[in-house]
Amino acid sequence: MPATRTSKTGRTQEERSAAMRARLLDATIDCLVEYGYSGTTTTRVAERAGVTRGAQVHHFPTKADLVTAAVRDIAHRRAEHAFARMDELAMSTDPIGDTLDLLWEIHQGPIFAASTELLLAARTDPELRALVAEVEPEISEVIVQFGRRLFGPQADTSQFRHYAYTAMDTVRGLLVGSWAYPDDSQLKARWQRAKACLRLAAPAELSG
Repeated sequence: MPATRTSKTGRTQEERSAAMRARLLDATIDCLVEYGYSGTTTTRVAERAGVTRGAQVHHFPTKADLVTAAVRDIAHRRAEHAFARMDELAMSTDPIGDTLDLLWEIHQGPIFAASTELLLAARTDPELRALVAEVEPEISEVIVQFGRRLFGPQADTSQFRHYAYTAMDTVRGLLVGSWAYPDDSQLKARWQRAKACLRLAAPAELSG
């Protein structure tokens, strides 16, 4: 078995490759937010990441591959952030309310804007739509897994799954609507109103 090659900096080839992928994915998110999907080109992403076009093509052959991988990567990062809060939520006196607030929190910022750009572009791009169709269930399943770990067997039901999807759809809808009315105080008030409705709609077994 050949020895692992290392660079002058002491990093292995696998580590250098992972670092390059990370730069490309971060640059993709930046471009989606700044230029939208149509303005996000592979050349622009490579320039922002500080890598050659050849290196970009080696890791992600097409633009659809690149942007889909970026959104999948961000979804995993958000999941890690949520799971890191597990102990805190387990000790909460209001686990449903605090979990809803966490769902709201992890959808804030430029990441959601980038994800939405991808979803909108998928409507008229069959290749991209096929890739997004693979990522979306992964994102939804993370929410369900989180609920199972937090609430235990009570969350292992179709009612909880439907509730989790509805909560996520509510968060996304509010945030998309907020772009037309960029008033933070109004958005917070709308979230509190929606959160109160979601709390009432929570499966009874979660409050037991």
